[in-house]
Amino acid sequence: MSDPLPDPEAGMEISPARVCELLPAIARGEIALIDCREDDEWRFNRIEGARLVPLSGFGTAPLPEIPAIIYCHHGMRSIRATNLWRSRGHDQVWSMSGGIDRWSAEVDPSVPVY
Repeated sequence: MSDPLPDPEAGMEISPARVCELLPAIARGEIALIDCREDDEWRFNRIEGARLVPLSGFGTAPLPEIPAIIYCHHGMRSIRATNLWRSRGHDQVWSMSGGIDRWSAEVDPSVPVY
């Protein structure tokens, strides 16, 4: 992978602007983009290339074998999900700060907010 990710020791969050820069690596399947919201939220809006894994299923969901970036509505659930996956041994996982609302404000205003 040519797009370096942050050092996991440096923190748990990654900015929407950085995630946008990583979209080519996400499209190539080198990084998993995970939406941890619920199905009704997913149907309303999402980031292209993301896979839905609701937070309610994170305890039993298989850990990806590649680095992962998790997002939600505002960033609170994705921090919980990141903590959960890191506690299960996946240290290459980050939460997108500010969630899809911040993504819409800073990266892609065509993504509706709610």
